[in-house]
Amino acid sequence: MKALLDVHTHSVASGHAYSTIQEMAQTATQKGLKVLGITEHSPGIPGTCDPIYFRNLHIVPRQMYGVELLLGAELNIIDYKGSIDLGEEYFPMLDIRIAGIHSLCYTPGTIEQNTNAIIGAIRNPHIDIISHPGDGTALLNFEPIVLASKEHNTLLEINNSSLNPGRNKIHARDNNLTILRLCKQYNVPIILGSDAHISFDIARYDHIYSLLQETEFPEQLILNNKVELFKELLQKHI
Repeated sequence: MKALLDVHTHSVASGHAYSTIQEMAQTATQKGLKVLGITEHSPGIPGTCDPIYFRNLHIVPRQMYGVELLLGAELNIIDYKGSIDLGEEYFPMLDIRIAGIHSLCYTPGTIEQNTNAIIGAIRNPHIDIISHPGDGTALLNFEPIVLASKEHNTLLEINNSSLNPGRNKIHARDNNLTILRLCKQYNVPIILGSDAHISFDIARYDHIYSLLQETEFPEQLILNNKVELFKELLQKHI
């Protein structure tokens, strides 16, 4: 599969990433991408950008070095209802909205509470993607999450960074295999995310490929080479 999009990446604005928007766009062009999403961390992460950063995104060109940019945020799920840490008044300013659980912003509860938190975010009509649900930060029941993803057209991400052995996410491989098997069973599309924090890692999915092979995951359910279909799904959220 030739990847044409990567929509979960971070620039220096996130505080712990190391490339500028221009450097990232140049690299995306060199790698043959059509669409690059740059999704800065929202305020719950230490050192990230102030909310005013999102208010001013309109000044950034959405075409740069031949690649289309989607500028948005990776929002933090902060409670068992699936609430997030950026006011809804900012959502119209974002081209793409990802939400996920991060250990710095969420206190894990029971498996039922954690699962409800993810499903609550999935049901949020503004959220396009759930980031790294399989990384093991919180125990989850994946079947209802996959079914909610299908119902609400909110994509589940298979996150390459979480699968990097250097991250020591000991449950990530098994969790992501479970997600892939369930998505295959229920015919639910997924998105691969690099979670790049430096330009060199854009469209890097090397830790995911063995899982796709092991599960014999159908390519038609992977949206990274289906730009128009991906955009159609974005249009289903407000």
